[in-house]
Amino acid sequence: MARNATRYVCQQCGASHPKWSGRCEACGAWNTLVEEVVQSSRGLKGDKGHAISFDDLQARGEDPKRTESGIAEFDRVCGGGLVEGSVLLVGGDPGIGKSTLLLQVVAALARRGHRCAYISGEEASAQVRLRGQRLGLADAPIALAAATSVRDIAATMASEKPPAVLIIDSIQTMYLDTLESAPGTVAQVRASALELIQLAKRRGVILVLVGHVTKDGQLAGPRVLEHMVDTVLYFEGERSHHFRILRAVKNRFGPTDEIGVFEMTDRGLMEVANPSSLFLGSRDRSISGAAVFAGVEGTRPLLIEIQALVAPSSLATPRRTAVGWDSGRLSMILAVLDARCGLAFAGRDVYLNVAGGLRVQEPAVDLAVAAALTSSMANQPVPADSIVFGEIGLSGEVRMVSLAELRLKEAAKLGFSRAIVPKGLRTPSPGVTVTEISRLSDLVDLIEPGERRAPARGWK
Repeated sequence: MARNATRYVCQQCGASHPKWSGRCEACGAWNTLVEEVVQSSRGLKGDKGHAISFDDLQARGEDPKRTESGIAEFDRVCGGGLVEGSVLLVGGDPGIGKSTLLLQVVAALARRGHRCAYISGEEASAQVRLRGQRLGLADAPIALAAATSVRDIAATMASEKPPAVLIIDSIQTMYLDTLESAPGTVAQVRASALELIQLAKRRGVILVLVGHVTKDGQLAGPRVLEHMVDTVLYFEGERSHHFRILRAVKNRFGPTDEIGVFEMTDRGLMEVANPSSLFLGSRDRSISGAAVFAGVEGTRPLLIEIQALVAPSSLATPRRTAVGWDSGRLSMILAVLDARCGLAFAGRDVYLNVAGGLRVQEPAVDLAVAAALTSSMANQPVPADSIVFGEIGLSGEVRMVSLAELRLKEAAKLGFSRAIVPKGLRTPSPGVTVTEISRLSDLVDLIEPGERRAPARGWK
């Protein structure tokens, strides 16, 4: 016979506790335990499962069908289009443009003849309609609804022909009436997502869930939510900049770390076909402390300007500030420049900025950061037609990075004629003069003559 049980669930990590306490023993968060009543039942004696049938890797079957939205940047991030029966989770900061992007996607799909539904748990249908009119999407045949009950959504999908694409905005507002906890709690988010995912898999519906993020930038709710879905997309960008980045951090049907670039306008989000020109559009070619980095995001090459400023400090502990890059790795590059190349940054403030607000994570940017720092220190500009990339080790060596030829092709396409790269390049790109270096001191010598520097510290 079913009976009710009470437990206390941490809203930060989802850990369950038999009694309340001020601090979660699993993640260490304070005042995050919330009482939840769950229904448990004993299984019937004698119940047996069904035998599972197995296939091998050579089994032939139909490839998953992809549906292209017509928005090339969105389709690129999804791996070439939306897969039938797949579930996508889209996260991002409040006001970054998640609802705007998804409304444009379903409008493009609806205009191509696909049945699309947009269910909002945060806005009324009239509000969504006004946004669509402002974006010029009023003629798109989209079914709009405002609902928060998962039971009602499941009944609607089962009572009529389901739509090909279903948007749920957002999963934190959905609830199941079988649970007594409030919407947005770990139990409600987990159970609501599971019910909707199972519904989408059974009916072959493309389900897109919008997820809120915490102040740390992580998706709110249980971590298992990201494991349950097929694709996780993050919508990134700075409010002070007009462009947005859609990044795939998980994709069962395509490459990860792929990005799509959009520009925010008064008519909504517009695709940016050539992101490198956007990031380098307002670049000053004659000032010191700047270097152009040839990076790769997923399968897309990007040219990004790295800016550095080294200034005398009046503080006992000089500032070390990095925007768009890991501050810990900045400290490492400064230490290597000091110990291996004789550049003393003691008593100086160091500021590093990735122009345009983009966040760079790959280690290939190390050499461009070192070039910008050295240029600012020596007040000598890096040649305007040069690009730089390479990874730096603690001993001062410069290591080759992947996809070097792709980076050089992008540089040649945008008019750059010189490149400073690590040794070991296999096939140089035509039209680009390559300077190969093996030590960080070689880069410093290219920018600042060795006689002006203090001798590097090392073994006698």
